[in-house]
Amino acid sequence: MSPEASEPADDSAPSRRMPAQWEPCDAVWLAWPHNLETWPGHFDGIPEAFAVFAHAIAESTPVRILAAGALADSCREVLRAVSASGKTADAETADIEIVDIPTNDCWIRDFGPTFVQEENEVLAVNWNFNAWGGKYHPHDLDRAAGAKIARAAGLRCLHAELTLEGGALDTDGTGRLMVHSACIVDPNRNPGLTQDQIARRLNQYLGVHEIAWIDGGLIPGDDTDGHIDQMARFVDPENIVVAVAPNDEVPYHAALEANFQQIRLWGMQTSPKIVAHRLPTPAPRTIDGQNVPQSYCNFLRIGPGRILVPTFAEPASDDRAIGILQDLCLGVDVQSIPCEKIAWGLGALHCASCHQPAEQVRGIHCI
Repeated sequence: MSPEASEPADDSAPSRRMPAQWEPCDAVWLAWPHNLETWPGHFDGIPEAFAVFAHAIAESTPVRILAAGALADSCREVLRAVSASGKTADAETADIEIVDIPTNDCWIRDFGPTFVQEENEVLAVNWNFNAWGGKYHPHDLDRAAGAKIARAAGLRCLHAELTLEGGALDTDGTGRLMVHSACIVDPNRNPGLTQDQIARRLNQYLGVHEIAWIDGGLIPGDDTDGHIDQMARFVDPENIVVAVAPNDEVPYHAALEANFQQIRLWGMQTSPKIVAHRLPTPAPRTIDGQNVPQSYCNFLRIGPGRILVPTFAEPASDDRAIGILQDLCLGVDVQSIPCEKIAWGLGALHCASCHQPAEQVRGIHCI
């Protein structure tokens, strides 16, 4: 792997910027879980886990939850019964709103829009969504949800001519983007497009000028073909955490170490330089014979002041991950959210959320 820069956008095109997630956030969007096939045989407790997540976000940031018809009523009941502290809470408040948009599934990071800033405006980039390369059907409601979210938010929507998912993208807000090539340069998503052609379009839609194309291995059970939000995340413009195996006896140790070494080398070559930090995953886990991909990289950053970290009922591993993030993000509230049940759906907090950044405040691009 070597970092590659997309060619400059047309001078006549508007200047866009994909903000980093530590920049001010106007809202976080969720989609209420309801698809039993996402957690086959283990759906009990999933709505309650999402309610804890929603109430935790709402402590600092407005939450918008997609739920239509009878599902909206069920959502209200669970939100009322379960709060972030386990106590009874209001179903809808000024900071939690249920939005009448139907979905097939709950992984809104991937079918929701990617928000970018264009001068003094936030706009929604709506990617083509085909359920991770056509793996799951139906997905018509999820495909339509991105434009509906933009409309509900009162934002202009840009329909992008690329098939990809929001979890495939991570940025430092200064024009550098990190992706894994397998889930973007993919014949099941973007047939006939080369990496260079895709880079030009990402430059056009997101304003990025440097793309690190990672191509190491995956965590077993990852059905996204390599979303970066399970593998590596910026915590600021000069530091990245990278998912690695907890020890060298884990079967996927070499696969994840390849990602770490690629990112470490890129960090030494780019400017400003970036330091890569190991963030060990929990021990491998299976449910009913299925690998469950668990990664602490799937955290949700909510603006400059908070990080919600998935935990997996492995106290030593969970505490180590929280400690690493606390050491790297001084002054940031790092809070754990139980995800041992949610993870059976093959995702966690970042997958299950879509953050809407605030309008651009000039000069505020990082902590």
